Amino acid sequence: MRGRGTRGPFFVCAPRIAYRSGMTRAELAEQRNQRRAQAHAATRTAILEAAHRVAAREGARDLSLRGVAAEAGFAPAALYGYFSGKDELLLALAAEDLSTLARRMRDAFAHKEGAGRLASASEAALSSLRETPSLAAALAAMPAHAGSSEAERLFNGRLISVLKVLSESSGHRATTREEQCDVVLTAAALAGLALFARSGRLEALGFNAEELAKRLEAHFAS
Repeated sequence: MRGRGTRGPFFVCAPRIAYRSGMTRAELAEQRNQRRAQAHAATRTAILEAAHRVAAREGARDLSLRGVAAEAGFAPAALYGYFSGKDELLLALAAEDLSTLARRMRDAFAHKEGAGRLASASEAALSSLRETPSLAAALAAMPAHAGSSEAERLFNGRLISVLKVLSESSGHRATTREEQCDVVLTAAALAGLALFARSGRLEALGFNAEELAKRLEAHFAS
């Protein structure tokens, strides 16, 4: 039905999606599920990218769902369809940063043989950790006891990947409990040094990342 004086319909219907002839209901349902999953993943990625920008600009500790939603162009309530709250968003953000950290560490020693591999990986780790405050913020937001949320499992899996890269750079497979302890101690030392570096304490105390990375290798790669 048209209104008086109008020249066209009140609305235009969107064109129907053309499906392959002969598709069963199960195939159509599977196709719809795939599209929904792709849309969900794309939106989640957009939210994380917005969170990265907000964290870089304002600091990860001051990250808020409202601020991230505004940056991403969503209503604040929409984010709860992807993250249960700020802590889960921080964990997801930190998990992505851990993937980047592992890649940078591996690239740093990929073409080295023998001595210097752990030092190169450590320098890359310190440089990356100085630029990623989300890791410290995520650790601070984690509960005192390990949980079972998907975000926490993802974070732990990415953390294990970083530890494996550290083990690889040291030349040990970390198959014994003692070797695994050494890898965790190395990672803890790097995390602590990164905090010192971010606060400017390393320079104030007269130390630099290259010097300390070499000392770490002397202790743990022997």
